[in-house]
Amino acid sequence: MSTVRPASPDVEQQDIDEARAFNTQLEALIATQPPVYELPPDVTRKARREGKGVFPAPVFLEAARDIAITGRGGSIKVRVIRPDRKPVGIYVHIHGGGWTLGGHDMQDLALKLLANETGLCAASIGYRLAPENPYPAGPDDCEDAVLDLLEHGAEQLDAPAWFAIGGESAGAHLAVVTLLRLRDRHGIKDRIAAANLVYGAYDMNGTPSQLLWGDRNLVLSTPIIHWFGNNFLPGVGVEQRRDPDISPLYARLGDMPPALFSVGTMDCLIDDSLFMAERWRLAGNRAEVAVYPEGVHGFNQYPTGLARKANARQFEFLRNSLT
Repeated sequence: MSTVRPASPDVEQQDIDEARAFNTQLEALIATQPPVYELPPDVTRKARREGKGVFPAPVFLEAARDIAITGRGGSIKVRVIRPDRKPVGIYVHIHGGGWTLGGHDMQDLALKLLANETGLCAASIGYRLAPENPYPAGPDDCEDAVLDLLEHGAEQLDAPAWFAIGGESAGAHLAVVTLLRLRDRHGIKDRIAAANLVYGAYDMNGTPSQLLWGDRNLVLSTPIIHWFGNNFLPGVGVEQRRDPDISPLYARLGDMPPALFSVGTMDCLIDDSLFMAERWRLAGNRAEVAVYPEGVHGFNQYPTGLARKANARQFEFLRNSLT
């Protein structure tokens, strides 16, 4: 069964108006900075860690801790953030950043809120980044980390062995790829109970909304998407990019967990969520879709009413999945 709701029922016109005004300010700020593809990735990574990019400055919580998991490519850091009460399960998180930017330790506040609102212990995977480590390094790390967490996470994290997975942007892509690898390579079909997929990219050749968006930079643009994709998949041609391990939109999607797909109308990845959610449903899974008017890529990370309500919808989905 698929449920499509334009947004959370409590999204009001004032939330939409606020988001539209915020987008104007955001676009003006972005225009003062060079496009991300004109800078070396390590320069942008450093700037974002220092709060100099287009996203709020990260806050690193003292209560968070890193554990290390051994993967085929070496040690994988996993950031553990516990709720203030006894955990009821584990939320495996995969961060975004176009497979190039971001970090497992840069969402502490967001994951702490999620942990407290759902009771889940968050475990965020520090996968290897492109272009230094292109495909399949990132997916391999996510696969290895999740396999280890499924086997040892309950003991390591002192939490019940109930699992959900989720991520934003490239992290949502990696979450779906990981679910497919668990099913196809390891026969694991029902250990993960829910997937929280936020404005993911699922077709590495480009959906219509990706290709038609153009140069307008609202966090993403068509050239920025191409740059990220080429970092992740250097020298990989059109036919190869249709491999479901690269573009999960082309996968057989049976035996996937219930999923919530969240995306904004001002996000050039909107078609990815809409198309994937429908294929998810047609494969016999439960899919919910929440589309947020005026939501840009990354909108739920900004201090707006639209963001708060989108995040509350995700928390509700995860809580309901526990019952």
